[in-house]
Order: sequence, then structure tokens, then C-alpha cells
Amino acid sequence: MSEAAPRYQFGDIARILEALVASDGTASHPYANRASTGVARHALVSIADLADAAYYLCLLHGRHPGVVDHAATRSADNAARQWLVEAANGFSRERSYLTQVTVAAGPAPSTAGQADCETVVSQQRHALDMLAQSDRRGCAMGAAMALVLDWRAVRHVLDMVAIRVGIEPQTCVLPDRAATLDVARAIGGDDSIDRAIQFGARQLLNQHRGLWDLLSARADVRARQG
Repeated sequence: MSEAAPRYQFGDIARILEALVASDGTASHPYANRASTGVARHALVSIADLADAAYYLCLLHGRHPGVVDHAATRSADNAARQWLVEAANGFSRERSYLTQVTVAAGPAPSTAGQADCETVVSQQRHALDMLAQSDRRGCAMGAAMALVLDWRAVRHVLDMVAIRVGIEPQTCVLPDRAATLDVARAIGGDDSIDRAIQFGARQLLNQHRGLWDLLSARADVRARQG
């Protein structure tokens, strides 16, 4: 994990979240970055690699209830209520889009260790469920806010898959960066809550990076198999 975020350790929780997503989120992962642009080593990312990404993203985030839905049942902060409604509704649309793109892209390509990979991502899904159902005040919200902030970069990958399989990318209606950071400021400010928000956010981003690491390793295996 990057150490860029701790320099804001005692500052505005919104700045901490922003630093975490910038340093440890999807956009900073080399494999996700290549997939989002569709280009790797001066050649197009293969449709097999893109289908793989869609399949495993769907396995991680394609079921209801998800991180935001669980967080909505755990948060008692009035300042977060409207954001949670908009985020839950927006992510419902994202799940539908994710499923549509995954189906169009086809099944995950056969890769050595397939069953083990699916087990790993199922465990990640379980970890996110537990994180988003934490009774520690601020933890579930930290995970939900990090997901919404990081999803913009995830969406670039999904949109690339959609374009390659002939689907028109949909407009993302999740709360924007400014609205999400405003909510972080509104519910934060207390040291214990800020620490819980950071913990939830870090753990969510850890799972996303773990997924991109897995997808990168699977692509390398397929490349060696020729």
C-alpha cells in the first residue's frame, strides 16, 4: 500500500479519503490502467482479458445487497441519508450495466487455477459484506464512500469492455466526488469516527487492488499459455 495518504492523517477526513483513493485505488493500478485505455504494450488489450475483468467485477459487485446497501442499514447519520439513497439507487443501475456488459462479453476465459480464483473473489465478496455490515460507526460509510469514489476508475474499464462488445456506455449516476467528500466532512470530525472511516475505505481499496492483482496474474498466465 502507498504511504501517500498518512501525511493527511490528522487533517480533513475528506482529504484523507481523496488521498487514499488516489494512491491506492483502481486508477493507480497498472493493470486496471491498461484495461481502461484498452492498450497494453502498444497493442489492444485482448477481449479475453476484458471479459475476464467484467466477469470477476460482476462476481465481486454484481449481487444485491452490496456495500452501499449494507451501509445504508448501518448508518444513523442524518447527514448521510440522502447521499445513501442516491448512491444505492445509482449502484442498482451500475449492477444492471455490469451484468449487461458481462453477459455480452461472454464467460471468463479458461485459465489455469480457475476454481481457486473464483474462491478468492468469493472470499473478497464476503469480506466486503462483513466490512459494510460493521457496527463500528463510520466503518461501513468509509467503505461505501471509497467504493463510490473508486468506481469512476472501475467504470472506465467497464466502458472499455462495453465499447469492444458493441454496447453504448451508460451515464453513471452515482453521487459525484464533491457530494461524496461533503458527506465525509459532515459525518467526520471525531477522531474515532475518522479512524473508522479510514479503516473502511482502506479495506475496500485493498480488495479492489487484490482483484486487479488477480486479473493481472491471470492475464500473464494466459499469455504464457499462448
